[in-house]
Amino acid sequence: MQEFDKISIAEISKKDMLMIIEALEYTGKNTNIDSFLKLRNNIIKELSELADSTEDEFIQYLKK
Repeated sequence: MQEFDKISIAEISKKDMLMIIEALEYTGKNTNIDSFLKLRNNIIKELSELADSTEDEFIQYLKK
């Protein structure tokens, strides 16, 4: 098995990415484990920067 430090998300659909983000938010809020919310926020921050948009604009884009 090859080892790697990063995983590309180039092939994840908008629908699946939205589901991942919503799952992280749901889990973080319902377990009170802050790491889930931090991961959600980091993903949104990084992807919105790549898309040259605000975080809110990016979430709205995923929901379309």
